[in-house]
Amino acid sequence: MRWNIPFKHKLAVSFMALLGIGAIGAGAILLAVAFTPTPDIASFANRQVDQSTKIYDRTGQVLLYDYNRDAQRDVIPLTDVSPNMINAAIAIEDSSFYEHGGIRIASILRAALSDILPGGNLQGGSTITQQVVKNTLLTNSRTISRKIHEWVLAIKLEQKYSKNQILETYLNDIPFGGTLYGVEAASEAYFSVPAKDLDLAQSAYLAAMIQAPSYYSPYGPNRAALDARKDLVLDRMHTLGFISDSEWQAAKAEKVTFSASRTTGIIAPHFVFYILDQLRQEYGSNALISGLRVTTTLDAGLQQQAQKIIADAAPGLLKDDNASNEAMVAIAPSTGEILAMVGSSNFFSTTTDGQFNAALALRQPGSTMKPFIYSLALEDGYTRDTVVFDTPTQFSTACAASDVSNNKAPCYAPVNYDNRYRGPMTFETALAQSINIPAIKVLYLVGIQNAINLAKSFGLTSLGNAAQYGLTIVLGGGDVRLLDLTDAYAAFADGGVRNPPTGILEVDDSQGNVLQKYTPQPQRVIPQNIANDINAMLSDNPARVPEYTLNSPLYFPGYDVAVKTGTTDDTRDAWVVGYTPSIAIGTWAGNNNNTPMVKSIAGMILAPSWHQIMAYALSTYPKEYFGEPDPIPANVPPMLQGNWYIPDKTGQLVPHSLLYWTNKNDPLGPPPTNPSADPQFSRWEYGVSYWYAMHPELFNHDVMHPVPLSAATTAVATTTAATSAL
Repeated sequence: MRWNIPFKHKLAVSFMALLGIGAIGAGAILLAVAFTPTPDIASFANRQVDQSTKIYDRTGQVLLYDYNRDAQRDVIPLTDVSPNMINAAIAIEDSSFYEHGGIRIASILRAALSDILPGGNLQGGSTITQQVVKNTLLTNSRTISRKIHEWVLAIKLEQKYSKNQILETYLNDIPFGGTLYGVEAASEAYFSVPAKDLDLAQSAYLAAMIQAPSYYSPYGPNRAALDARKDLVLDRMHTLGFISDSEWQAAKAEKVTFSASRTTGIIAPHFVFYILDQLRQEYGSNALISGLRVTTTLDAGLQQQAQKIIADAAPGLLKDDNASNEAMVAIAPSTGEILAMVGSSNFFSTTTDGQFNAALALRQPGSTMKPFIYSLALEDGYTRDTVVFDTPTQFSTACAASDVSNNKAPCYAPVNYDNRYRGPMTFETALAQSINIPAIKVLYLVGIQNAINLAKSFGLTSLGNAAQYGLTIVLGGGDVRLLDLTDAYAAFADGGVRNPPTGILEVDDSQGNVLQKYTPQPQRVIPQNIANDINAMLSDNPARVPEYTLNSPLYFPGYDVAVKTGTTDDTRDAWVVGYTPSIAIGTWAGNNNNTPMVKSIAGMILAPSWHQIMAYALSTYPKEYFGEPDPIPANVPPMLQGNWYIPDKTGQLVPHSLLYWTNKNDPLGPPPTNPSADPQFSRWEYGVSYWYAMHPELFNHDVMHPVPLSAATTAVATTTAATSAL
């Protein structure tokens, strides 16, 4: 455990620690031990917890969950605990338990010495005996005197009680998440067996959870971290000689099945446990049994509607699309308040891992990344009407420009989700129809790392760096959480201002004192006019044609609703994220084990249920409209005005790529004098030439004006390659 205290006090702490355990301070410690009453160990495991933490919706009237109302604690003798569990707990928590006298001198010295250095914090080095003391007798106060008191009481316990008595108390009192206390209740809840029958792998899992039961919950988004810590427990047991080589290997390989969560009497379960996890991190586990009253941001009505819509859609998703799960998040754009969170189709499902909160899981976002790239291009000076060619293109400079059908590394020649190419498209139509090739070209124009940096400023902090993804980032090559992605889109809705997501409005203690109150922390991430452009592009219903009909589930007559879909390679993830100025709603569908769904697009898989949730929200939240985008300036280069079929520098009426007409580092400036200096120029030009040669019927060489884009984009070329990033 760490305490954040001023550096000048850390020197005093370290000095006191050294005195307290060294020869000079030995007398002081002995005196403190002598005059400190010994607590009654029999009272520890039998103590009754009678104050529960109550979680309410945003009105403060709807009780979502009464945490600890039905605490489960079964006190058993140490002889009824599997030796596997005993050894696992000792190995990971206190390997010298049977040797020390209550505190580990070496650990305290190490902690004290480390605190002398700037940047350090007062550390614990807690033994099992110390954990018994601090979990049952002391408060969560992070003070020097409390820590010294803990040491003294630990020594006193060791003087009066046997190691087995202390260990028995410890194993009966450990919190294991939710309302579970002690190894017996945890064993029954997680594995449906008594503690005496726990096998080696099961014991390692329970021991792994001791450090942070909420974070390491098998029903939460950190299952991979739990698996890794389970392996760490087994490694420690093997190193300490508790298990043989064969036992160690067998336990690591064992596939352990957890029982379904037994949580009942709860509204919005995934959201509630998300809030409880935050409370534990902020105040410690003991605070949850101290009578807290928590007013959350949840809109109970919207939550219940979303849960019902998703549950009703679940059978069809599984049958028709092979998608076993759907998640949803709703956020208020102007505040970042989480209005609803559905982590699975059915929290209580025993067949689809319903307790797993997919709203917090890292998944590939598909084409939902595209608006961030386009917004950066607009900020650089490009316009909604800028023309970019959707043509077969070999982007890799390691391969010939003409090798437009080779997508095998090191070549990179991706295709669109439907294997078709549409020729010249404006930024607006390319984004509205979610076409891949134009998006990759726009990413090249703005720079990969610049695009990632902008996405991170929107809150997508789980993304890595440019070297990890390359140009694939625009097609969803990174990993994001549905919660963060929905909040990022909410920034567009709020005119380019991001409000970090929050689920808590106020926390009061049992005496009515306010411990925490929500304060908005708005952060401007893009200018208002750029947000207006993106909102216009994503709410342009005619621009979605022909990819979507005018009456598709993405359209709401009479309302300003911006929306983007996304589907990843092999259809492992489907997304629909949309928003109005009043509310942002994001949905995801897929399988928790990352197996693919049926080959389709998000508009077919997910849009119907998203539409129902948004329709309910529109009937409940204020009807607002986006700000109007600025008109396209008349003095920008022709390609930025939408004019692509104009005489080139030699007077020829031959179409050219955007790189011919604009300098990507200065799009509003004069055309580049030597466009071929750009490494992508020959590649983009080859694609345009290929498309031009394939469709001579579209061009009238006797006129000197653009062919309408609507006519040009009706002609498409088809290839045999396949991808899905709509």
